[in-house]
Amino acid sequence: MKLAISGKGGVGKTTFSALLIRNLNEMGKHVLAIDADPDANLAAALGVANAESITPIAEMKELIFERTEAKPGSIGGFFKLNPKVDDLPDALSVRLGNIKLMRLGGVQKGGSGCICPESTLLRALVTHIVLARDEVVVMDMEAGIEHLGRGTARAVNKLLVVVEPGRRSIDTAEHIRKLAGEIGLKNIAVVGNKIRSPRDEAFLREHLAGFAFLGFLPYDNALIEADLAGVSPFDVASPAKAAVKEMIGRL
Repeated sequence: MKLAISGKGGVGKTTFSALLIRNLNEMGKHVLAIDADPDANLAAALGVANAESITPIAEMKELIFERTEAKPGSIGGFFKLNPKVDDLPDALSVRLGNIKLMRLGGVQKGGSGCICPESTLLRALVTHIVLARDEVVVMDMEAGIEHLGRGTARAVNKLLVVVEPGRRSIDTAEHIRKLAGEIGLKNIAVVGNKIRSPRDEAFLREHLAGFAFLGFLPYDNALIEADLAGVSPFDVASPAKAAVKEMIGRL
């Protein structure tokens, strides 16, 4: 099962991803967790020790040079477009139970794209992870889906868009669906988060009528406190944990 998680910043995307991954781990699944959002910290949300010390792959200059034969930050010139990456998930991941975690990091770029060694290596790595790995793969993406190419997207079983009751979150979900459609990723579902009442749920269903809903997570102060304390949301008493487990059953 290959899952990509996206959504506007601040909607609880990484919290949901962590609950999903830790639930899968508890069920005995082997999970390859990919932090593909430069602004997120999936490692801390999972409860990985010394999460802040994990170096994103996009910042591993020696590795990028070794695999692409070009210096990171260079644009133009010649470099390998199909670098070797099949050994990286095992060599560069941090372990927690049955979970292997990788941080991709972000590519510093100007304009609307980057044909550069860092970008090429990350794209090749994501392609390998989605097409060739036999673990459950969960990718915590940014609001865009830039790491997914057309061929990769067809192998993603489901794109889950996390939303909260609010206009900007809804607009972002529509934007993500448009981007996904452009690369052929049609299997999309919404997860409603921070639901305070049936009215919030009805609001999302009304304004996202064209989406399938996988489920809803309640607004819960325990999850907010866990984030402030640097504790995994899976390790606090919250009904969200059971709600995500039900969603896994639906998936």
